[in-house]
Amino acid sequence: MEDQLKDIEKQQPVETQNLASPTDSVQSVDSVESAPPVESSAPSRKRYPWYHVKRIDRYIIKHFLGTFFFAILLLFAIVVMFDINEKLDAVLTAPWKATVFQYFMNFLPFVLSQFSPLFTFIAVIFFTSRLADRSEIIAMLSNGISFYRLTLPYLFSAAIIAIGSYLLAAYIIPPANVERIAYTNKWVKNKEITYGDNIQLQVKPGVMAYMARYDNTTRSGFRFSLEHFDGNTLKSRLTAETIKYDSVGLWTVHNYTIREFKGLKETETHGHDLDTLLNIDPRDFLISKNDEQTMTSPELKEYIAKQKARGVANIKNFEIEYERRIAMTAAAFILTIIGLALSSRKVRGGIGLNIGLGLLLSFSYILFMTVTSTFAVSGYTSPRVAMWIPNMVYIVIAAILYYRASR
Repeated sequence: MEDQLKDIEKQQPVETQNLASPTDSVQSVDSVESAPPVESSAPSRKRYPWYHVKRIDRYIIKHFLGTFFFAILLLFAIVVMFDINEKLDAVLTAPWKATVFQYFMNFLPFVLSQFSPLFTFIAVIFFTSRLADRSEIIAMLSNGISFYRLTLPYLFSAAIIAIGSYLLAAYIIPPANVERIAYTNKWVKNKEITYGDNIQLQVKPGVMAYMARYDNTTRSGFRFSLEHFDGNTLKSRLTAETIKYDSVGLWTVHNYTIREFKGLKETETHGHDLDTLLNIDPRDFLISKNDEQTMTSPELKEYIAKQKARGVANIKNFEIEYERRIAMTAAAFILTIIGLALSSRKVRGGIGLNIGLGLLLSFSYILFMTVTSTFAVSGYTSPRVAMWIPNMVYIVIAAILYYRASR
């Protein structure tokens, strides 16, 4: 018992030492009040400018472009299957090297150029719907990222797709289309125009050429005439039974007659063969279907200007193709905004509804552009207006959907 009491007595001073006296507590409070403020050791959040690429930007760009190229591969497989089924006779008849390298290797980039807005829209809808379904977008917005800031990596990805699509359509695909169209003309169905009737065009200001008929297989024209005017006055006229095309700008007339008019006087010259330089080429008046797809954009622009100066009327398809390449560049941004606005909110039933609505809008855009192109062919609108009507309509739709989604 005595030993236990001794142990208790030994413990009491230790416990009393741990108890702070009132004066000590006051002194401690005073020392805290008088002490200088201590800077927090925790690192403050660094503010980045709006253009700084963060990890979330790289995440969105990576998955956006990855989904875009994955969708391309899937649709390529479907397109190849349907195209082989449609051209089965040609595939079985033509050499396999020509089918693979001359046709399909040039056909797939052409499909990519034609349907790049559809691929872009599908990629945005699918990827963003998955983010919304996993509540990742909610987490981004709740951490202080605004909806407008969230849009920047989408627009950057759309810019990459738009620039790539334009370079393909304007410079890379037209030379490939030459090989592709040559294959289809030879093995599928020949749509090449090899002759023309009643051809009349302006060689240069004041000089008019006319041929009753031209056959490109023999490179020969019949009943040819070349007239020189000074204002409204006819100065000279060359007529020939036949004319033969040799090379670029070089023609040879056979059994020709030249009449020159000087006031009331007329001089006449006859000859058998005469080489002459004419600034015309058979492709200037023998326009086949899909010829506009074989020219780069600079070549299209030059060709349209030259044909307008010569008075050629059937160049609407060339003007439509030139304007379509530019309009399709804007489509990547418009459909990206629409896709983001539609699929950024989590909905019941999963991502199926968003994907279905996205496909409906993207196909309606392509159909709308096809319909408005007929307005330009019919002469109701200019090709530029016809190609930009769908963009103007869908810009309004994109603005409304984006405003509702950002609220």
